[in-house]
Amino acid sequence: MSESNPADLLTEATKWWSTDIIDIKPGVIRFRGFPIEQMIGSISFPQMIWLLLRGDLPSADHAALLEAALVAAADHGPQAPSIAVSRMSITCGLPLNSAMASAINLLDDVHGGAGQQCMELYADIARRMSEGMPLVAATQAGIAAFVETHGKILPGFGHRFHPIDPRSPRLLSLVDAAHERGVISGKFADIGRAVEAHLEKGKGRKVPMNIDGSTALIYSELGFAPPLGRGLFILSRSVGILAHAWEQKQQGGRIKGPMPPGVPYSYTGKPPRDFSPA
Repeated sequence: MSESNPADLLTEATKWWSTDIIDIKPGVIRFRGFPIEQMIGSISFPQMIWLLLRGDLPSADHAALLEAALVAAADHGPQAPSIAVSRMSITCGLPLNSAMASAINLLDDVHGGAGQQCMELYADIARRMSEGMPLVAATQAGIAAFVETHGKILPGFGHRFHPIDPRSPRLLSLVDAAHERGVISGKFADIGRAVEAHLEKGKGRKVPMNIDGSTALIYSELGFAPPLGRGLFILSRSVGILAHAWEQKQQGGRIKGPMPPGVPYSYTGKPPRDFSPA
C-alpha cells in the first residue's frame, strides 16, 4: 500500500471488499437494497437464494421451479459417498460443522459435478442452435464435442441404482407445465429430451434422464450459469448431509467405517513372509 494520508487509507481500505450483495450498518441490514426486516416472513428461502445470486427477486413460478429442483436432490441415502462421509465423520468425533465440511468436499467432478457438466453440455447445444443449427444436428455435434473432451460418459443420463430415476419424471412434468404457462422457454427441456433420444438411438435402449439431467435443464431454463448448478446442488444436498450427520450423532457409535467389521476387505498383496534386517 502506497503512502497516503489517513483519509486516502480509509478510502482504500473501504474499497478492499466491494459487494453489491449486502449493505450492513449499525441497525441496518439490506440485501440487494431490500431491508431484511421486510423480507423475513415475506419471501421463501429459494427466493432468497435467487436474490443473492441474481440480484433480483424471482416470480412465484420461477421460485417454485427452483424450489422443486432443490427439494428433489436433497438426499440419496447413506450409499452416496458424501452422506457416508458425514456419518463416518461423526463417529470419529467431529462436530456437525466439520462433518458437513468433510462431506461437501467430496462433491467434486465425479460425485456431485454431473449437474454442472450437464448444464455445460446443454449450453453448448443451445449455442449451436443460436448459430442456426437445428436441434438434432446441434445435439449430435454438442455430444461429439463433449465426448471428445471429457470421455464417453454423458452426465445427467442413466443411473447406477435406479432403472428410472423417480425424481426426473416429476420434475419434467413441472417443467412442461411451466412451459405451457409461458414461465420458461422450454428450449432446454427440448435439448434434454434430444440428448435422451440420441442416447437411445445409439445404444438401442432408453437411457433415461436422471436427477442431474433434469435439475440441469431446470437451472438452465431459469437462467443460472453452469457453475452455479454445482453450487445449487451443494445447497440442496447439504440438507441430507446435515440430517444424516445429526441422525448418526443421536445413534452414537465410534469409528464407523464404510463396512461392518464382519465384512472383510480384499488383501491382494504378498503372502506372509519373515522380515530379516539383512
